[in-house]
Amino acid sequence: MAPEKSLETATFGAGCFWGVEEAFRRVPGVVDTAVGFMGGTAENPTYEGVCTGRTGHAEVVQVTYDPEKVSYSKLLETFWDAHDPTTPNRQGPDIGTQYRSVIFFHTHEQEAEARASKEEMDQSGKFRRPIVTAIEPAGTFWRAEEYHQQYFAKRGGGQCRTVW
Repeated sequence: MAPEKSLETATFGAGCFWGVEEAFRRVPGVVDTAVGFMGGTAENPTYEGVCTGRTGHAEVVQVTYDPEKVSYSKLLETFWDAHDPTTPNRQGPDIGTQYRSVIFFHTHEQEAEARASKEEMDQSGKFRRPIVTAIEPAGTFWRAEEYHQQYFAKRGGGQCRTVW
């Protein structure tokens, strides 16, 4: 009997979760993605509630990945490429705390790697302004309604990102 694969979880908030989920779904080694909410105070938040900005949640993508096929570092690269991490509480036309740039870490190793990656990106000159991405411990992941899951894959679209 073959040993069971050990999968890991990563959670990222980078604005509108539809396009961010699609970016992660395309990464080889990503086993599953789900969109939802994290970092707020309300129990069982709904999309409509989170959109009010009163629950404190960020729209996030939770990524399940095989660390033998893709590194957390590669997931961080995808995160940085999927949004503008220099705009507080905003991505393109979407404004509000639910669209904030945030990395929710699940282990001390993820925290250390996220902080090092943020520092490296900030010093790289890739962005004209300082990175405002928060790095916080993961809390409860609240899965968004089913119609949000793999939104672009179901509708034939591919991104909602703006050029910066």
